[in-house]
Amino acid sequence: MNKRQYFGTDGIRGTANTLPMTADAALRVGMAAGAQFRRGDHRHRVVIAKDTRLSGYMLEAAMTAGFTSVGMDVVLVGPMPTPAAAMLTKSMRADLGVMISASHNLFEDNGIKLFGPDGFKLSDAIEAEIEARLESGRELDVAASRDIGRARRLDDNGHGRYIEVVKSTFPTGRALDGLKVVIDCANGAAYKLAPIVLTELGAEIVPIGVSPNGVNINKGCGSTDTALMQRTVRESGAHLGIALDGDADRVLMADENGNLLDGDQLMGLIAAYWHRTGRLRGGCLVSTVMSNLGLENYLHAQGIGLVRTAVGDRYVVEHMRAHGCNLGGEQSGHIVMTDYTTTGDGLIAALQVMAVILETGKPASETCRVFTPLPQVLKNVTVSGGAPLDDAAVKAAIADGEARLKGTGRVLIRPSGTEPKIRVMAEGEDQALVNAVVDDIAGAISRAAKAS
Repeated sequence: MNKRQYFGTDGIRGTANTLPMTADAALRVGMAAGAQFRRGDHRHRVVIAKDTRLSGYMLEAAMTAGFTSVGMDVVLVGPMPTPAAAMLTKSMRADLGVMISASHNLFEDNGIKLFGPDGFKLSDAIEAEIEARLESGRELDVAASRDIGRARRLDDNGHGRYIEVVKSTFPTGRALDGLKVVIDCANGAAYKLAPIVLTELGAEIVPIGVSPNGVNINKGCGSTDTALMQRTVRESGAHLGIALDGDADRVLMADENGNLLDGDQLMGLIAAYWHRTGRLRGGCLVSTVMSNLGLENYLHAQGIGLVRTAVGDRYVVEHMRAHGCNLGGEQSGHIVMTDYTTTGDGLIAALQVMAVILETGKPASETCRVFTPLPQVLKNVTVSGGAPLDDAAVKAAIADGEARLKGTGRVLIRPSGTEPKIRVMAEGEDQALVNAVVDDIAGAISRAAKAS
């Protein structure tokens, strides 16, 4: 399959004001996606949400122009989490949903995520059809003058809908009374909503990352930089900490000692609890090739399977839907619970973890650290082009690393779907050996990239 020009593993992403994240490209994507979902004679509607980064204003306006030009009405909901955009798309019976966000990236980047009328991310096949429209110019099939779409802004009503949906996922009759929680919103899309949800459920909160200015999203805060959250937990005497990313579809947490709990630990906790209470469907947790072997061993000991997919929460969700599973996610903190939502939702996942903590009556340090992870090392090698993975020396380094870890670990090499990087991961029982394997492979890739 040829490499796609626009869509990666999670929509379209790039540096703002550089292709494909220009106003012109966003307009064309709006036209192409609108044309793709313009079916029947009814008034067509698209919901557009965004996070707090500066370029969101530009892309929101450009996409609005694109959609209205092909006859779709636009509902603008402003800064909202990605799962809220998905929920509103389905709730409002829209034909299409858009989230303008580069998720965990810094403000210089932005992205476009598309949702179908069912609230799920688009399949590879539909994204390929939209790309074909862009390449052929078929997105220029504009509406007649009388059929141009209208745009309107949905303000607090959209926030209120999502807040109530999130609160409804918490066990009936329970509250967060007595829990002191640090909530880090990454200066992103959940900066208003997350503190409201936790406060209304009874928690005492210590909010950080709640002052977005357009350029500070994910900067020194959030799930990709948890040091501030961890330190604040220790300094404030909180019972736990929650760190969302810029669009709030990821979550990492910290126990009362400020020790980090990654997505594998959180998924393992929820999976085991749901299994014990008869709520886990499909008999397994669905995760990706990145999840730690320690998680797999823990789940097997509990009588729970682990199914691995390609990296990307969309692939996790596709497997879940195809096989009737209701829990999946990624080590990075995307946790998908299809009983509640169609995509990763950091806040809902955090509430499920807190429900287990309340059920056990034990501190987070005892409740949430359910397995000991095997040593795992990940290095990102920046590449500017070429095909370094086809280099003979790189292939030899990978083969050598696999041979050295055979029976005790594994090697995973993959190009990033969102950045010009190749990710080199290895894990195994011997930390020094894992470090050496990753260093050797990453070095070979770096040399090959420079030579190409």
